[in-house]
Amino acid sequence: MAKIDIFDTTLRDGEQSAGINLNTQEKLEIARQLEKFGVSIIEAGFPASSPGDFNAVQQIANTVKNSVVTGLARSIKSDIETSWEALRGGVQPHLHTFIATSPIHMQYKLNKTPEQVIEIAVESVKLARKYFPLVQWSAEDATRSDKDFLVRIINEVIKAGATTINIPDTVGYATPIEYGALFRYLSENVTGIEKVKLSAHCHDDLGLAVSNTLAAIENGATQVEGTINGIGERAGNAALEEVAVALHIRSDYYQAESGIVLKETKRTSQLVSKLTGVVIQPNKAVVGKNAFAHESGIHQDGMLKNPETYEIITPELIGDVATELVLGKHSGRHAFFSRAVQMGFQLSDEKLNAAFTAFKKLADRKKEISDEDLFVLLTDQQVSSGEVEVYELEELVINYENNVPTASITVKMPTGESTTAKGNGSGAVEAIFNTLEKLVNGEVRILDYRVSSVSKGRDALGEAVINLSYNGATSSGRNASQDVLKASARAYINAVNRQLMNAHFKERVAVIQ
Repeated sequence: MAKIDIFDTTLRDGEQSAGINLNTQEKLEIARQLEKFGVSIIEAGFPASSPGDFNAVQQIANTVKNSVVTGLARSIKSDIETSWEALRGGVQPHLHTFIATSPIHMQYKLNKTPEQVIEIAVESVKLARKYFPLVQWSAEDATRSDKDFLVRIINEVIKAGATTINIPDTVGYATPIEYGALFRYLSENVTGIEKVKLSAHCHDDLGLAVSNTLAAIENGATQVEGTINGIGERAGNAALEEVAVALHIRSDYYQAESGIVLKETKRTSQLVSKLTGVVIQPNKAVVGKNAFAHESGIHQDGMLKNPETYEIITPELIGDVATELVLGKHSGRHAFFSRAVQMGFQLSDEKLNAAFTAFKKLADRKKEISDEDLFVLLTDQQVSSGEVEVYELEELVINYENNVPTASITVKMPTGESTTAKGNGSGAVEAIFNTLEKLVNGEVRILDYRVSSVSKGRDALGEAVINLSYNGATSSGRNASQDVLKASARAYINAVNRQLMNAHFKERVAVIQ
């Protein structure tokens, strides 16, 4: 079996998706789970892009020990040196640098000649190798680049010290046959290609990212890149869980293995969905809620006789196994703590106790607590930073006068005082948002808002996710409650608080510098 390294860019390319806004604690939690999932390399962010990203990359590099941690850098001296400061504490410091190689990008984006692009690429790799033992170089928009030019520039960056060569389908343009042929061509024509890893990075603009990734493996790729749940810019990236399961189920064909711990698939997918606020479509391959559902009578008959008639992947394979342990209001601390460990959580005693308190409050109102409910409660504690909220919801009352909803909201202000405001709207949620806009000190514009059920039944938790612009900067917030109106109000406040705390962090960094 050939070994295929899995390069996860959920925290870099995935976070570039519209509406995703992860803080350092959330990134660190996802990184820990990616390590448990068995990915070879975690691209933790773009250190030079912001103080927040630098801090997150640095913390992840200093924490993760069983996966290589990397960061993205443009072919710029300051980017490379900043990345070294963020990544130097890693077990194997790794840098990912890139430059565009397609005619359209070189002419219109870079305004550089092909010769100038080669010179910049070589100098950036040489500089990177002064710091990093592992340097990945990427030819941005490779699939729309001239093949012979690709051979020329790759020859030079390998001489300069690149240890991995990445061939991205940056705009999702290639077909599987074309992409596979490109890998084969480079393998046959680049001098020294056998000394480096050859990596595939595919986008899903034409819905071909996973197919292209597998075609690359068939034609010599030894590393593949993607994200959990396929999130990413525009239509997203190759979904790594689909690639890993495909290699496992069709090992007879691909003769390759990824090293991914498949039983961690479901939890990894759930965590990324929960923290990014990106809902997994029901019919999503491998991790969608309908992936193992059979409604057709013919299918059900076959499944009863032999599950293999219609099920090539089992829930057990990806860790999607229902527990027989039901928790309720009479469940004790020991049962709750044991279930948390079974679900893969490693919380401090303080956070476990806080999660248990939240569980007991929910259990007083709900007959049975599902794994989905527990996942929300435990994840919220896992990523809690412990910082005091800037604004805090104290009371929410909705009244209807002549069928017009009016919200009365009391919020604890940054000064510590409580302030109440009232506002109305065409619906209860709009009334809440209009009222909160009077209370928070700044300009707010709602970009996206949705509520979804966490579990089943009339007493299910409802999770509200909101993306908004606060004083010109985008932020996202979320909250789960049986009262979806309160969840909506808290999600709004959470988004504002996250932006304020992020701004405060930037000010602290500026003072230190």
